[in-house]
Amino acid sequence: MIFTELITDLQNELKRELAQIRFLIKKNPGLGYNRIVEIGKEVGKKYNIKLIVNFPKEGRIEEYEMYGKRDLSLIVDYDRKRFPMDREIIKQKAIEMLGDVKTEDAYMYENKEGVRVFTDDWKIDILPHSVHIWTDFDENVTAFCNWLMENAYEMKKK
Repeated sequence: MIFTELITDLQNELKRELAQIRFLIKKNPGLGYNRIVEIGKEVGKKYNIKLIVNFPKEGRIEEYEMYGKRDLSLIVDYDRKRFPMDREIIKQKAIEMLGDVKTEDAYMYENKEGVRVFTDDWKIDILPHSVHIWTDFDENVTAFCNWLMENAYEMKKK
C-alpha cells in the first residue's frame, strides 16, 4: 500500500499549501509549478523516491482539486535496468486489475526493458527504474500501482 500512502501524503501537502500555490500560479505559472515540483520532491524523499507531479496538458495546472490524483512519475532507482520478474507477469496483472487495457513491451533497447499499459485515453509506462502514470488514480489504478510498488519495485511498507 506504499503507493496509496505516498499519494495521500502528496495530496495532503498540496492541499495544505494550496492557497500559496494558487497565488503563485495567478502571479506567475512557472513559480507555481516550481512550488508543486518542490512539494513532490519533499514528499518523495520520505519514501526514497523521486516524485514528479506532471501537467501534460495545457490548463491542468488550474485544476487544483486534481493535484496529486493523476499524472505522476515515480523514479525508484535510476540504475535498475531489469525487473525482478518476467514482464509477462506485469502485463497479466495489469489486465487482471485494470480490465479492458492493452499491454505491450516498451523501451526495449540497450539491454533495457519496459511495459506500457494503455487504453485510448491514458497510459502507464512501467520501466525497471520508474513508473509514469498518465491517468487519474481511480481505485483500480491505485491498486495496480500498489501491486507494482511491492512486486516490480520490491518496496515494502516500513
